[in-house]
Amino acid sequence: SAVVSSPQRRTRRLMRARSVAASVSSPRVAPARSGFAVPRRARSSRLAPRAMSVPSDAARAVDFLHLTQALKTTPRTGWVNHGVDKPESIADHMYRMSLMAMVAAKSMPELNQDRCVKLALIHDLAEAIVGDITPHDPVTKEEKRKMESDAMRKMRDVLGDALGGEEIERLWHEYEDGVTPESKLLKDLDKLEMIMQAGEYERAQGKDLSQFFESTAGKFQTPAGRAWEAEIVARRNKTA
Repeated sequence: SAVVSSPQRRTRRLMRARSVAASVSSPRVAPARSGFAVPRRARSSRLAPRAMSVPSDAARAVDFLHLTQALKTTPRTGWVNHGVDKPESIADHMYRMSLMAMVAAKSMPELNQDRCVKLALIHDLAEAIVGDITPHDPVTKEEKRKMESDAMRKMRDVLGDALGGEEIERLWHEYEDGVTPESKLLKDLDKLEMIMQAGEYERAQGKDLSQFFESTAGKFQTPAGRAWEAEIVARRNKTA
C-alpha cells in the first residue's frame, strides 16, 4: 500500500518552510557610522566615512544560485507521500518540463518559445525557499501564493534587477496567474510531466499511481496538452 507522510511530519515541514521564507533575504545590512547601510561582507575599517559598497554582480549571481541549490536536493512531495523509492527532485521535474516547453511550443507557432522555456525554468523557483507544498498540506491556496510570492521577492532582491531579478519575478507571477497563452501551455506541461513521471514509476516500481492521472483528467487547456495527455494515457493503458 502507499506510504504517506503523517500530518505531524507535514506540519513540521511547513513550519520550517515558513521560517525559511521569513528569514531568507538579500545580504545582511549593517548601519555604517555615516548613516549609510553597508553590506556586512563589504564593510571595512578603511572605508571613507561616507563610502558605501554594494555586492558585485558576481556576488549577487552566486548568492542567488546558492539559494536555488535546494531545488536539486528536495524530493517532490507527491512521490514521497506515495512511497516512491528514490523520488525525483524539484529540479528534475523543472528540467524535463523545460525540454517539454521547447518541444511543445514548436507545434504552437503563435507562442514565444523562449518565453515558454523561461517559464518552465522559473515556475517552481519559489520552492527553493518554501519547499514543495501540495494540495494535501494544511495550507490554503492564498497562504501558499503569499509564501511563494514573498520568496520570489526575496530572490529578486538577492539577484538584483540588473541581472534579471525583476524579469524572473514577473515571469513567476505570469505563470501563477495562468492568463497568457504561454502560461496556459506551461500549466498543461506541469501536469503532463507529472503523469509521465507517474507512469514511469508505475512501470519501474510496480506502484499504482492512478490518483495522479485522475486528478488531471479533463484539465488540459491547450491542443498540445490534450494531445500529449491522450498519448501518455494510451501508452499506460497498453502496459496495464
